[in-house]
Amino acid sequence: MKLLQVIEQLFAQYGYWVLLIGLPLDAIASPIPPGNTTLTYTGYLAYKGVLKWLPAVAAAYAGAVIGMTVTYWIGYKLGVPLVERYGRWLLLKPDHLEKTRKSYGKYGNRLLFISYFMPGVRQFIGYFAGIIRVPYSTFALYAYTGSALWVIVFIGIGYIFGDQWQAAFTWIERFFKYIFIGAAVVAAVVLLVRWRGKAGARVRANKPDRETE
Repeated sequence: MKLLQVIEQLFAQYGYWVLLIGLPLDAIASPIPPGNTTLTYTGYLAYKGVLKWLPAVAAAYAGAVIGMTVTYWIGYKLGVPLVERYGRWLLLKPDHLEKTRKSYGKYGNRLLFISYFMPGVRQFIGYFAGIIRVPYSTFALYAYTGSALWVIVFIGIGYIFGDQWQAAFTWIERFFKYIFIGAAVVAAVVLLVRWRGKAGARVRANKPDRETE
């Protein structure tokens, strides 16, 4: 059975509960139902009049917030003890968490905000934020705002494009894929340039001054 048929059957049987239960499962890393497809199909159902727009958006947003909040608190309560006990088997040490926590300050909040648009990142960013003990108020500000944008965008795609929602969804998914691949390449180049600059600076600092010889 195709994935879309599974989603259609879930909506036929459970309606808005698919959003309230399915989206938290997506955040916790369950592959079914996939969040982007589910939201876009929700918009299509709203376009057809099967679901009402406002309750659908509200249920989807509630489901997204529940999922992200659950993963955050799992990471917050269990992450550090697990790292302290089993981290050496995963090549993780408590001091690695401290370094990661400091690095998070540069780009972490922005990543948290857009993480919903990044399949694979969305499913783990909540755990990660909890493990490194991002303050809950900061987490909530960026994660909940980002989830609202995600819900509105993908439900809007299904609602606006109507019967053509699948074609529009495929094109937009491809567009986001290229955007994030490009961003990853740029980030890798920037990090490489910075690393080479620091390596060069260390070499110059350790090189003996010929004038003093």
